[in-house]
Amino acid sequence: MKPAEINLKWAALQKQISTDFDTDTPDIKVMLFLIGVQELGQGPKKFSKRQKEELMHIATCKLFSQMGFYELEGLDQDGWPHWKLVQTIPNYTLLEQEMVMKSLIINYFENM
Repeated sequence: MKPAEINLKWAALQKQISTDFDTDTPDIKVMLFLIGVQELGQGPKKFSKRQKEELMHIATCKLFSQMGFYELEGLDQDGWPHWKLVQTIPNYTLLEQEMVMKSLIINYFENM
């Protein structure tokens, strides 16, 4: 996708999530948290700050697995997924990082 298309789809996704969850416009961190909760598969509940960070890490690994950078190793005894890095992620500029993340998040929600 080109940056202009990414930005249009991103805005539409933000609007949809904002409407669905009756909340402010979500940023990338909020989207990662939502994906992490979805991937954990234990439903919505109260998470500690550390768990929220881990959920965003789960989401990041899941998203980058679409590009072949991560591979799911399995679940731990509490049902939390663990990923392993199988390929080094390129050093993207900040703008490239943002566009890649937005694009991966858009693909995730489109494929749900």
